Amino acid sequence: MPYFVRPNGPVREARFKYYPDGTPDGGVHALFVISGRRDGTGDASSCTIKQEDFDTQGQKGNIIFRIPTPVFGAGLIESIPDSYILNNLAATANGKAALGIGGRPNHTRVTGSLNTSGNDGTVTRFGWKAQNKSLLVFAGEAYNVEQGISNELFSQERDETSSGQFATVPNDSTNPDAATPAEAIGGPEKFAAFMRFLAPPMPSKTTPGGSASIGNGKSLFMKIGCAYCHTPTLYTGNTTVAALRNRPVNLYSDLALHAMGPGLADDIQQAAAAGDEFRTAPLWGLGQRIFFLHDGRTTNLVTAILAHRSGASRAYQASEANYVIDNYTQLNSSQQQDLLNFLRSL
Repeated sequence: MPYFVRPNGPVREARFKYYPDGTPDGGVHALFVISGRRDGTGDASSCTIKQEDFDTQGQKGNIIFRIPTPVFGAGLIESIPDSYILNNLAATANGKAALGIGGRPNHTRVTGSLNTSGNDGTVTRFGWKAQNKSLLVFAGEAYNVEQGISNELFSQERDETSSGQFATVPNDSTNPDAATPAEAIGGPEKFAAFMRFLAPPMPSKTTPGGSASIGNGKSLFMKIGCAYCHTPTLYTGNTTVAALRNRPVNLYSDLALHAMGPGLADDIQQAAAAGDEFRTAPLWGLGQRIFFLHDGRTTNLVTAILAHRSGASRAYQASEANYVIDNYTQLNSSQQQDLLNFLRSL
């Protein structure tokens, strides 16, 4: 059992920063192997795949962790037009600049212009570094990486060692001979639909701390600058699905990348997101969460807030959130509690 898998969580995946030769890795490494198993899927007694030496990699500081991102309200996020995201960034640029805040979509250069998806130039928005374009891509990757189920979006096995292969590839696929449409579509399509129609969380008006405290906390959230990145509301467009059409999305995120400094940097580059850049984490549903930050390093909300602050290092610039966190620390204890009550009410 890997040392970081614990009965009380958090659920984690492990990425290695570098390969043994020192070149960047960044990929997810499987936690377990089938070697030696004898069950209904086949006899793996001759399988030669070996479990990663997580203890050694951990001692070398070569492991970073990721916890799952919440998927409720994901259909609303998927339905936000690119123009709304970009216009929101432009509209708040001056106010952010005064606090040292930047922000950009996860973009690569396509035909000489700054874009985000290397294929069609649109804004990617799912994942800790906004590296995935759509819920279908997000689902297909999760099937292959987190569950080891190759599929029509990610059709090759991540480890093709022949002695460990017992199923046809891809493991999951469309069944055109199925009796019903629901049976015909593959697992990632079903998972994408499940995420697309999960309702967003409903914030509480009174818990914790009462309505006055929550209201004051919301005002302070805006005043000290948190809302520049954690945009309270974006809107969906004229999407095909009526239930998602022209709706407010109270996600508390601008869906953009921000440089968070060496304190949160994980040295992992995904698409054009650098090792210190992360998508602004949506805050809706925060009151129901136990673990915070991309790696689940803390259950303490105050610790998570303060972790947004870090000075520059040789590798990375200072966190864009430094001035905002300074504003937070200058609040008195009552004001800080109101702000925490507001966050926990979401």
